[in-house]
This record gives sequence, structure tokens and C-alpha cells, in this order.
Amino acid sequence: MSPLWPLTSLTSRRTIFSFTKKPLWQLPHNSEPPISQQELVDEEVCPSYSLATFYPARPGEVLAKKFQLLVKIGWGSQLTVWLRDISRHKWQSEQTVGLKIINSNNADDARHEREIESHITQQNTGHRGRVILRTCLDGFEVSGPEGKHMCLMYEPMREPLWMLQRHFVDRKLPLPIAKAYIYFILAGLDYLYSQCKADGKSGQTIYRCHNDVGALDGREIKNMIPEIADFAQASRLDEPSTLNGIVGEHLGIYPIQLDYYHAPEVILGCGWDFKADIWNFGVLLHDTHGRYDVKSHLAEMIALLGSPPRVLFAKSKTTSEHNWPHPVTIILEDTTSSLKEKDREPFLSFAGQMITWLPEERKTAHKLMDHLFIKLGG
Repeated sequence: MSPLWPLTSLTSRRTIFSFTKKPLWQLPHNSEPPISQQELVDEEVCPSYSLATFYPARPGEVLAKKFQLLVKIGWGSQLTVWLRDISRHKWQSEQTVGLKIINSNNADDARHEREIESHITQQNTGHRGRVILRTCLDGFEVSGPEGKHMCLMYEPMREPLWMLQRHFVDRKLPLPIAKAYIYFILAGLDYLYSQCKADGKSGQTIYRCHNDVGALDGREIKNMIPEIADFAQASRLDEPSTLNGIVGEHLGIYPIQLDYYHAPEVILGCGWDFKADIWNFGVLLHDTHGRYDVKSHLAEMIALLGSPPRVLFAKSKTTSEHNWPHPVTIILEDTTSSLKEKDREPFLSFAGQMITWLPEERKTAHKLMDHLFIKLGG
């Protein structure tokens, strides 16, 4: 574990208030052998990794004379760490937050993420879906060896839903919990579309949150709610489209979303809007993965939904470039084997209002919240 940097800036000037501040957290001794310099770990395995663009964060380091880094909890194009707020007084409880330290070459993306999340925060706070969206609490800059790094502070989260499923038999959420989570997430999506005029796009990640960061207590799961997080790639629907410059029209034709969740209009390059998120969520409910292949993906859509409408092909910029694979046999009903007989028809009706070829035929998040499948006692 790396040694601490000198913290003279914190102790050089003492006032009567200095004695009321909590001391720095002392890092435990690390008895594990150091990792070889030749062994690639975490973000170092990324094909685009560049040491110069990452901030060299170290456990125990203090940023902005206020936050002490404890441990790295995630990585990607930016680094995520746990923090302890050391500016609080001794009579106040500790505050632990999550921090994203953005790469020095991603300053524009960091500013966009903070601006879009500020826009989300400033809308109708009384809307029931507002609390489902996890947005930036604060931000500041730190200087690194190769430039400045934007640091975005967030409420700490627990694991994503796909990891939460590991706690249940056959990795399946109990149906009452699943229905509640679906309702919460739809409320969050409705807030994004109706109040913020924003599209979640590929940055949308669904997490589960709780009011502490201790060990999971299964008895408390009824008090846990999911949150929608990470709006780095989100777009505002009230801005001109990248496709035709018309406000409120399709936003663009460049690829969005994770491969497995691509909506038909995304794959075919027809132009997409917030209805692509509705498809994305509908597929997430089934969540059947394999090795991704765009041609097979389209073939599976055809097997599930029948041949795509001609109007969709007419919009496509890429259809002629594809040689269609051999047909595959998938029946939508086959994906509901874990449901009881009385729940299958309502679920298929619910999913069928999200998974459609034409975006305009998909129900909005607001309308989906009224579906019988997710009604209490339904």
C-alpha cells in the first residue's frame, strides 16, 4: 500500500476550530505482498488505458483539504473511490461518499455529466420519480501530473441489481420485490422524460441503494430501493437533434446502450429517442445473454416479434450491409418459465408493450406504471 503524502497544508495553521476537527483516519497495516509492476490490474487492462490521463490516487491521500481517500471501489474510464469527510467536527457523525475522479483528457465529458445532472436536480422535486435518480452532490478539481481532474461526489451505493440477484434462489428476485423495483425504475424514467426532457442513453445504470454501507441484511431488503445512476452519456430532448436539427425529433444514429440491449432502431441506424430506453428496460427484464453478434441479435428479434415493418427498413441506413443469419427459434413465452401460470400472461402483456419493432408503439414509462402486472396484488 502506498505511503501517505505529507499533510502540512492541513496542520500548518491552527485555530481554535482546528481542535474540533476529527483526525485523519489511520490506514491499517497491509500484510499482503505488493502486486508486481508487470501485472495489469483494474483499469490497466483497458485497451485505451493511458497512465498519464489517470489521477494517481493513493489510500490515505487528502483532496481539497476535506476528503480522505480510503479505498478504490470501482474503475473504468474514470476512477471511483470511497471517501471520508474530514472537515466535519468531532460532535458530528462521519459522512462517507463516493468520488469519481475523471481522467484529465475527459474534461468535456465531466462537465457535461455535471451539467446534465444539475439539470435533472433542478426540475420538479415533488415528482415521485425524483428520488430514484442518483445525481452529483458536489464537485471540485484537483491537479495531477498531466493536468486537472474533475472530481464528482455521490451518495455511496451498493451493488448493481445483477449482483443483488446472487442472494436469491436461481438468481431470481422474488416477484413482489421485482414488481416494486420495476415500478420505482419506471417512476425514475418518467421523471427523466416528462420533467427533465432527458434521455438516459448508454450511461444509464441501475443500482440498489440503502442508508448504510455495512453488510447486507436480508431482513432489511424491503426498505431498499433501486436508483438510476450515471448520466455521463445522457442527452437533453429539448436540444436540437444530431440527425435533423429539429427539437424533439430523433436524437441521433450513433450506437448507444450496451450491445445486448440495443433497440431495433439503434441497430438499424434509423434514429432513436427516449423510446429506445423503454426497449432497453423491457429486455433487461428478460436479461438473457450470450456472445454478442449484431446479426444474430436481429435474427432473435425477428424470431420474437416477426418480420420488421417495412417503414423501419425504409429508415435504416445500414440494413443493406447485413447478410442475415440462419433463422433462430425463440418464443417469448419460453422466457417466462420461472413465473407461475397466473403471472405469465400479465407479464407477457407488460413486456409486449415495451418490446416492439416500432418505437412509437411502445408505451411511455408513465403509462406502463398503470399496467396490471405491477399493481399491488396484481
